[in-house]
Formats: sequence, C-alpha cells, structure tokens
Amino acid sequence: MNYLIIGGVAGGATVAARLRRLDEEAGIILFERGGYISYANCGLPYYIGGVIAERSRLFLQTAESFSSRFRIDVRLRHEVTAIHPERKQVEVNNLLTGDSYTESYDKLALAPGALPIRPNLPGIAGKGIFSFRDVADTDAVRKYIEERKTRHATIAGGGFIGLEMAENLHKLGISVTIVERANQVMAPLDYSMASILHRHLREKQVELILEDGLEQFEETEQGITVCLRSGRRFDTGMVLLCIGVRPESRLAEEAGLRIGSLGGIAVNPYMQTSDPSVYALGDAVEVTHLVSGKPALIPLAGPANKQARIAADNMALGNTETYEGTAGNAIVSVFGLTVATVGANAGLLRREAIPYLSSYTHSASHAGYYPGSETLSVKILFAPGSGQLLGGQLIGSKGADKRVEMLAQVIRQKGSVRDLVRLEQAYAPPYSSVKDPVNVAGCVAENILTGKMCIIHWYELEAWKDKALLLDVRTPGEYHAGTLPGAINIPLDALRAHLTELPADKPLIVFCAVGQRGYLACRILTQSGFTDVRNLSGGYRTWSFNA
Repeated sequence: MNYLIIGGVAGGATVAARLRRLDEEAGIILFERGGYISYANCGLPYYIGGVIAERSRLFLQTAESFSSRFRIDVRLRHEVTAIHPERKQVEVNNLLTGDSYTESYDKLALAPGALPIRPNLPGIAGKGIFSFRDVADTDAVRKYIEERKTRHATIAGGGFIGLEMAENLHKLGISVTIVERANQVMAPLDYSMASILHRHLREKQVELILEDGLEQFEETEQGITVCLRSGRRFDTGMVLLCIGVRPESRLAEEAGLRIGSLGGIAVNPYMQTSDPSVYALGDAVEVTHLVSGKPALIPLAGPANKQARIAADNMALGNTETYEGTAGNAIVSVFGLTVATVGANAGLLRREAIPYLSSYTHSASHAGYYPGSETLSVKILFAPGSGQLLGGQLIGSKGADKRVEMLAQVIRQKGSVRDLVRLEQAYAPPYSSVKDPVNVAGCVAENILTGKMCIIHWYELEAWKDKALLLDVRTPGEYHAGTLPGAINIPLDALRAHLTELPADKPLIVFCAVGQRGYLACRILTQSGFTDVRNLSGGYRTWSFNA
C-alpha cells in the first residue's frame, strides 16, 4: 500500500506516524513545502517574547529523526502542485532544484493547513509588515525587532494570536497598539465577557482601537504610518497581521473534490473527501460543530491531531473510526489572565435561531480562606426547558483551564446545567471550594430554569430605569464606593426589617456584588409577597465592566 501525505505539523506528521504504526510494510511519503516537518506552531509567540529561550525547543521532530524512527520518506521543500484523483497521482515541484515529477498513491491524506489572511491594502507589501503563521515568519519578526530596535508595534486583529503577540512583545519592552474592526477582541467571547479583557489590556498599557479597520500603510524614515478607516493616522515601528486564517483548499478544489459552504474541504465523519481514496484533516477542512450541528471551521491543533489519528486508522484499516465534531474548546493566556471558551456564544446561537438563556457567576478559584484565591468569572449559555449546556466562557487568573474542560465534556455528552450541579471534582482548599465554580454556575442556571430566581442582564437595565426600583443589598460601604444610578441601599441582613418601605406594586431589580446576596434577597422578597423581583445576573461586577 502506498500512502502520500501533503503537509506536516500537527496533522500530516501525525497521520504518517500512525500509518507506520499500523502498517510496517507500507510505502509512506510526506511532502512539506516548508523547511520543517513538525514544530510547535502554538509556541511561536512565546519564542518571540523570550519565554521559550531556545529556538531548537520549537521543533518536535527533525526530518532526519522522524524518518529514522518511522521509516518515512520525508520530502521537505517539495510542493504538491496538483492532484489527479482519476489517476491516483500527484504532481510535485522540488523547490530546491526546480524539478517536477509525479508520484502515485493508493490513499492520499491532505493536511495543507490554513493561510493567514493578508488584505490587499495600499502599502501592505512594505518593510516591517508581517503575517505571522510559521517558523519563517517568526524568524523574520525576531530579526526585524533585533535589527531595528523596535519600540512600538501595531497588531491588526484581536484574536488568539494577536493577544498572545501583544503580551510577548510587551515582555520585550515594546509598546503595543491593537486594531480590531469589531467592537471587541476575542470573537468567541460575548461582549460582556470581552469587556473584562478590554479593561485588563488597558491596565497593562496596551492601546486598544476598536470598531476601526486598516485603510493603508505609508513607509517613512522612522518606520510605518498606519492609516485607519476612521481617518486616524499614527506611526509605528512594525505591523503584525493577525487578522485570521482561511483554509488552504485550492489543491482540493482544483482536483474536483467537494468544497463546503465555508470554503473548507468537505469531509464525512471518516475524514474522507468526496473521493474515497482521499482523506483530509486539520485547518483545511470543515467539521461539525457539536452545538449547532452545522459545518464549522475550527483551526485548532487539538482537533487536527485527533482527526489525523482517525484518518490514518480509516486509511489503513477501512472506515471504522468516526470524528463526531468539536465544541471548539480553546484557551489563551493574556497578561496573566486565562481566557477560555467552549461551545457556542450568543452570536452563534442567534444566527442559528437556537433559543438560549445565560447567566454570569463570579466565584473564587479555590477556597476563599486559603491564600491566593482569585475571582473566576463564568458565563454559561443553556437551553430553556431542557437546560442543555450550549456554551461556556471563563476568565480568571487561576483555574479556568480545568473548568473549561469540565464544561466541554458536558457539552460533548449533550448534558445539562443540572449535570454541572452534580459534577464531582477533587477538593482541597488550594484547588477548589466544596462547591466548585462550575457547580455554582450550574446551581444558578438551575434556579433560573426552575423559576426560583428571575434574572435581568446588564444590557436590559436601560429599558427598566423608569419602571423599576433598583435595590442594592450590599453593605453601606460597598454602596458608597459605587452603585447603579438611582439605586437605593438596604443591606441584605437588614432587608426583612425594611420590607414595608418597598413598593409592592413596582418591579424590583435587586443586585449585589456578584449575584449571590441578590439571590438571597430575591428569595426573601418573593416569599414575602413581592411578585415582580429580578436579580441582576453577575451583579455589580458584571455591570461595571460593561457600563
């Protein structure tokens, strides 16, 4: 059996290694147009910032070590220029010599990855303007910074890579401006959670320009002038384009393979393309989103690695293994904060017309009496009625990583917020609380579903300002330090003694710092005859980040 693999890194190299473990006698050739077969793509920003000090640590395998261990014919600097499924052949260009040749296959795996988006703007080909995707880009950026002694950088795009680069450039003493066309960074987050990140970035002296886009670049003696659509102009030492990526599906399309509605290669659950002898995986393919059930582009290394193992098994053993899809579990570190998301956000749910409810909680990362506890902010989205968990977003300096994985498993099993209440996790004061933040989020959601608590969100307050009484149940000290406009203060512990002072014929909107005391106040009020009582979800903390 002869196998050909197009592309290395997380996808192609994994396919090759798995195929060899399954078939010691097969002929396996891996084509990689770049100079490296397997490297830590996700580690590149940290090499720029010096967190990863040695360049060699980025390389998981060299072509020589990979070839020696797995007896695979690795051909670096070889670009496959065409696929002929009807002949089961590929055309290859040796980039080192310029020679072209053909190779035949029984089974072919496509792992070409994705290409960075580079808009066609005036001046974008000038010096100091970089895409950031691979080792060559990384080397070019490092060399430029060292030679030019860059003091200011502009990052176009506020996604995962853009934020990682902002932090790592900051570590080098470089001032950073982020330009983002949307009204928020981190598109997988809802605005209400992204606003926490906005404040944090500004506290770290990162300039954040939102709802504005690139118009053109002008080269100057000092560096580059960035011109924005709004008319604003400013000077910078370099520009990093972190706008996003698009699937590299050209080869597949030219070969007549089916391309999906989002521009990625269409595959079935076996990772098989429209041609039975050709499989595809990784950033170039469309997969099923586990919440929407629709095709999605999810360019993450974890899913690519899992798809590679499944594709290799099916290529070697027949179609026995399936890839069910992904919930898009993703995480990033931003100046000491961990930002994690999984499943669907509110925007996706609205686009797909999927009904949902949501709630905010702000819990301690571990037992509050144990030193070092930090706030962990959690937003979950869930289905009315069934309570099925649809998505989760977490931001905090500790513990977001393990909690997002707990949410991910519930989503994968199509579980509900009631499952979050029942989840068991290892408890000791340095690691969690008796009621973990995930349990807390589940309890709050369950209270909403069962009608024990009616909530209102921060963005709904404006419509109620002339209709409802705002009741702050925090302490007088907290109230005087800052409260919602027009709110009165009756501390929770004194509430029962002041019930007769509250209007029985007017809606009451109750709030505290994060929602817990507000819930207790709501229970007192509703059981005392007040019929229209709402608790501000996430409390004053969530409102203050978005006010």
